[in-house]
Amino acid sequence: MDGISSVTSRIAEIQALIGSLQPAAPVRVLGTTSGAAVNGTAAARNGLSSGASTGSGDASGLTFASALSQSIATRTSSGGLLNGVPSAASAGTVSAAAGGVSSTGARSTAGLRTGDGVPLALAGYGNGKVPAAALSSIGQGSHTMWAPAAQAYQQLRAAAARDGITIKATDSYRSYEQQVDLARRKGLYSQGGLAAKPGTSEHGWGLSLDLDLSPKALNWMRTHSKEYGFEENVPREPWHWTFTA
Repeated sequence: MDGISSVTSRIAEIQALIGSLQPAAPVRVLGTTSGAAVNGTAAARNGLSSGASTGSGDASGLTFASALSQSIATRTSSGGLLNGVPSAASAGTVSAAAGGVSSTGARSTAGLRTGDGVPLALAGYGNGKVPAAALSSIGQGSHTMWAPAAQAYQQLRAAAARDGITIKATDSYRSYEQQVDLARRKGLYSQGGLAAKPGTSEHGWGLSLDLDLSPKALNWMRTHSKEYGFEENVPREPWHWTFTA
């Protein structure tokens, strides 16, 4: 009887030991394709088995690490997101759709426009409300344009000069108040006048110029202006040229 009791007691000890080795609760790894819970020890839940088992015979730690690795791979390949942050590869993909390429390979927003053709760099200011810091001199009098447009105009004007053509600006950026005054004096274009409705003029974004052009200069502009990003885009106004690049 003593032998049987000893064996029974030993069996109970072994069962208790086995019970103590069972995981306390399942650990759920987010982002796996199946969404299934992966069992692991409490130490694994606390991140102690992220790369290796917690012991020489701890298979649950290896299972957890494997599942975690799979989760990371799945999230990266599907969206490039890890904890809500784009991976380097996905960030490059998002940027690649944005605009022009800089010298570092990053994309620039300089050429991006809204559906109405307004440069994104200016859209937040409002028509006729563009600050002086976003405008640049075109090299003629006090006339200014959006900085990229001003630079392009100076290049266009220099090219025309090399061909013996003189191009002179008579109007450029217009504030909202200037647009109101012009509409009062010259009437609205929609009613047969020469002014856009205040707050809608391309001059109000620093994109347009009015030019004093001889017939020869007008012909030159119609031949070469697009090489510098400018277009004659208003019927009845051959003096009105807009930067659209």
